[in-house]
Amino acid sequence: MKKPTKPTRANKFEKNRKIARIITLIISVTLILMLVIFGAWLLGGNNSASNESMKELSSSMNMTTSSTEKPEMESESSLASESSASEEETKEESEAVETEETTPSDDNVLSAVTGDWKPIGTQQEGEHATNYDTGSQDRNEIKQAAAYATGLDASDMIEWRIENDGDQKVLATVSDSNQTETYRIYLSWVDNQGWQPTKVEQLKVNDKN
Repeated sequence: MKKPTKPTRANKFEKNRKIARIITLIISVTLILMLVIFGAWLLGGNNSASNESMKELSSSMNMTTSSTEKPEMESESSLASESSASEEETKEESEAVETEETTPSDDNVLSAVTGDWKPIGTQQEGEHATNYDTGSQDRNEIKQAAAYATGLDASDMIEWRIENDGDQKVLATVSDSNQTETYRIYLSWVDNQGWQPTKVEQLKVNDKN
């Protein structure tokens, strides 16, 4: 059954840009108003006019603060919702994959499965050579692929080791932040499509800790 359409990352990014524009506009208007009132005061208004101007400025600043806080609160709420939605989406994608049990690679494996996982996608083009450096595009995409295969939240996941497992293949050992679940994920590179999980093993103990 087809799932309902969810907001794309592009839509979320556009929403955050609109909020930033609103905040910038409010701040700009306030600064202009301050300059106008200050200029009028310098040109020689009486004390009454000056006091009235200051009251107007104070009122304007209070309104601006209130208006600014609201988009910021909405932005924080939006980011929290996006994080929760991203985690839920990862779990749903993982659960939607059909898996079947397979032979464990060693005695430290609690369970082992293969599945019809899809390549995670990539921004890399041309001939591929795996970059194992922390923060590299490969490492970021391997992390996303590991989260996709295990159902763990990528932002709350510990990468214990990423190692070479053959030509255009890697072996990733990861766990949740509480270290209650540890997984060994086998991944293969697919040109122009990214890293594809091929096998997942849940370990009895973390052998990379």
